[in-house]
Amino acid sequence: MDAVSLREDTGAMHCVNAVNRTVSARPRCCKMPDMEQALAITFDDIAAAHERLAGIATRTPLLRSNALDAQTGASIVFKPELLQRGGAFKIRGAYNAVSQLNDEQRKRGVVTASSGNHAQAVALASQLLGVPATILMPTDAPQIKLAATRGFGANVQLFDRYAQDGQELAAALAEERGMSLIPPFDHPHVMAGQGTLAKELIEDAGPLDLLITPVGGGGLLSGCAVAAKQLSPNCRLFGVEPEAGNDAQQSLAAGHIVKISTPQTIADAAQSRSVGAHTFPVLQRHVEAILTVSDDELRQAMAWLALNLKLVAEPTGCLALAAVLAGKLDVRGLKVGVVLSGGNIDLQRYLALLGKG
Repeated sequence: MDAVSLREDTGAMHCVNAVNRTVSARPRCCKMPDMEQALAITFDDIAAAHERLAGIATRTPLLRSNALDAQTGASIVFKPELLQRGGAFKIRGAYNAVSQLNDEQRKRGVVTASSGNHAQAVALASQLLGVPATILMPTDAPQIKLAATRGFGANVQLFDRYAQDGQELAAALAEERGMSLIPPFDHPHVMAGQGTLAKELIEDAGPLDLLITPVGGGGLLSGCAVAAKQLSPNCRLFGVEPEAGNDAQQSLAAGHIVKISTPQTIADAAQSRSVGAHTFPVLQRHVEAILTVSDDELRQAMAWLALNLKLVAEPTGCLALAAVLAGKLDVRGLKVGVVLSGGNIDLQRYLALLGKG
């Protein structure tokens, strides 16, 4: 399998060849992004979100691995959001969104649909702000995520993610009850909150050649892309998603949003069916390519983190690292930021997944 080369930038827009995953010039069939179109968020939105999050979100430390640097020939800096409050980066976007509701909106409450990390984050943010929260979660959501969401005081309702669309259910409930919908990714306030992760990473590590993040619906990647392009203009952005759920990859290649069936993958936090209307234009403008990794490669990344950094990560949290370990990118000689997005996983499931690695 060929790795994506980062050594030559012709200035052309890029997309991914889904067969060999190499970067190529965007084909004529792809719709070129409108460079004059106003994006959903600006860096000012991210800076304002960072101020709101002061004292709420943890400024997670940067981690390094001499062994990985030697193996890859790169200088790799980890941003371990599995050490974040709530066990994942999601509190950044959730609190930024809920905190901007007015008094009447707060009284009516909020609703969202999520497989777990955003669910916990909205529940926690709502608890901190005294806002009633209703959370729709799939029946197969990890028990640790269900328990945490309920523990933060949210009203949890279950749905079948393979037969029902959680986002449609949440939108209908918001309309019916007059609640504010806090989507897991496709909302400017959520995107801006997630962008504070990259703001911290670059402020603490300095300019990057490359930033790699997981991608589901695109909230994290889009927010980080806007922050990175402001603070480190030459930084190149890559997202990584599961092979079974490569809707973001297909969307960039097609030039429009591609919706897929709910993918079967161990990366439960990346089982989104499509990127968002707000996130997609940001990805088109700022992201060089979307890569994919297999479930086995995710297991190998989970094991690597446990052995080398003594960290327990959920499969989705390992997407970016898995791409590096599998050689999906040629990172030799580059300074690379790698986002470890979360660590919320049931112990028994964690052990079972590593037992299959």
